[in-house]
Amino acid sequence: MDRASFFSAQAKRKVDAPLRTKARFGIGDVVRHRVFDFRGVVFDIDPVFANSEEWYESIPKEVRPHREQPFYHLLAENGEASYVAYVSQQNLLADGESGPVDHPGLPELFDEFDGARYPLRRSMTH
Repeated sequence: MDRASFFSAQAKRKVDAPLRTKARFGIGDVVRHRVFDFRGVVFDIDPVFANSEEWYESIPKEVRPHREQPFYHLLAENGEASYVAYVSQQNLLADGESGPVDHPGLPELFDEFDGARYPLRRSMTH
């Protein structure tokens, strides 16, 4: 599925958000996965799970996160590749103290790493 088809399909999905959610991380925060060896920069936040049912069902039941929590879109990296990841809040830890992330998409959205996080580019703010 190409990017345009993915976003078109996502726009048609109905997601019931709870009245209150508390995102632990913000746009530009550097995080790492609790279990898997990757880290990334938050570039978007869903207040609850808002990906495809197929994606959700592909996660083994014993480690599948609950849907009613924030999910984060990350510009992610590991020792081998850069990619976009979608991760539940329960599986993320703050990781700004480990330094910058090396993802080729960062300059499109963010200014330089400030020692703790990536400030959003001025052209990307309202």
